[in-house]
Amino acid sequence: MNYTQQYRDQQEAKQLQNRISSFIKDLKVGTLLHGSGIRKLRGVSPLTLFTVIFSLPFQGVNFAQGIVRNPDLGFKKDAAYDFLKNPRHNWRKFMLNLVTVVARFFDVLTSEEREKVLIIDDSTYDRSRSKMVELLAWIHDHNIGRNLKGFRLLTLGWSDGNSFLPLDFVLCSSTKPDKRLQGITKELDKRSCGYKRRIEALTKSTEHLEAMVKRAINFGLRADYVLMDSWFCFPKILAALGKHLPVICMAKDMPTILYRHQGQWVRLGRLYSLLRKKPGKAKILTSVVVETKEGQQVKIVFVRNRNKKRQWLGIVSTDTKLPDEEIVRIYGKRWDIEVFFKMMKHYLNLERETQLRDYDGMIAHITIAMSRYIFLAVEQRSHDDPRTLGSLFFACSDEMKDLSIFEALQRILSMAMDKIRSAGIVTEDVALALVDSIMNIAIDLLQTGQRLFRHNNAITGS
Repeated sequence: MNYTQQYRDQQEAKQLQNRISSFIKDLKVGTLLHGSGIRKLRGVSPLTLFTVIFSLPFQGVNFAQGIVRNPDLGFKKDAAYDFLKNPRHNWRKFMLNLVTVVARFFDVLTSEEREKVLIIDDSTYDRSRSKMVELLAWIHDHNIGRNLKGFRLLTLGWSDGNSFLPLDFVLCSSTKPDKRLQGITKELDKRSCGYKRRIEALTKSTEHLEAMVKRAINFGLRADYVLMDSWFCFPKILAALGKHLPVICMAKDMPTILYRHQGQWVRLGRLYSLLRKKPGKAKILTSVVVETKEGQQVKIVFVRNRNKKRQWLGIVSTDTKLPDEEIVRIYGKRWDIEVFFKMMKHYLNLERETQLRDYDGMIAHITIAMSRYIFLAVEQRSHDDPRTLGSLFFACSDEMKDLSIFEALQRILSMAMDKIRSAGIVTEDVALALVDSIMNIAIDLLQTGQRLFRHNNAITGS
């Protein structure tokens, strides 16, 4: 028996538990839970239940192994299920408050000139093996090109170019009754959070975007732009979100979406053919300011795409004064949410940790899974950024480098490839390589000593 390896594993487990305990204590998770209506009714405290469920993937166990069949816990499985399934728990408020605290700490480490962005995207929440899950529906997965049973996870995130934090989400069912395999199975007070989130689930996903952005702004999160994929690039959405923040998104060549150029309404492909392009092998081909059907002025930047037959990509910005290179560079930050979805599904057990049938339970579990990602983001930042080591290093160290135009172009091309192939072999490898890199950093963190930052001091000092 290798006693050295056994001792090393024990030390790593202790260090990991210390880091989780420090994260929960420093961010005052217990206070945030209480302020979100997640309070003790009987038996074990919500903070204890949260901590145990939060720690499961870091211990290499799922819900059944870590809670249902674990005799060493001080509570039974029913306590965990009741905690997750309570419709009065305001998990949205909890996550927004948690991210607000972390974002303020990150703000200390970045200059005022650097752009902070909100990123909107959706992904499938696969429940293909389920039958009796509340609000389960048939949804279309654009990546694999077929329908599956599950939900669409519409997510809003925040990024400063180095760290990504999930802010808010809506677990969307289908708006069409014939596509839903199950309806609402609970009798709920219409004032409860659970009832309101079920109504959200039955509403068209694009109708949530403005409300999500407004909530983030009202919670005090500073952002300069909203970034979106081509699935949301419609004139009505651009106009609605543009009232709050400038929007940058990928354009889609659709016959129903027209732009006014030199007195005529043309679709995106026709618009590109009318413009004069830069000669040679320029990466940015051309740009133009046009008008949408909502009467809004937008700037469209066309970039070269060598990865498929269609040789260009269009990026729309509601800020017409932004230089072309800046529009491309800022939009490249949208890649962060793609990495987030990969890590959530492959490493943080978003879909496969527990098979809850209750809609409130799924909302609670998704929130806790996203809290794990926030924990890793804080750990990665404190490990990579020397400015977290104290005032001396903060004064002497340069800010972490922002995304370059070249890196942004690489990300945009990778995102474009991912959207058009049914089983993206190359893009999948690239995405997984990025996720593996982040996870390697997280694993390396767990082998170091006690964490070296206390964000409350930094926030107070700011």
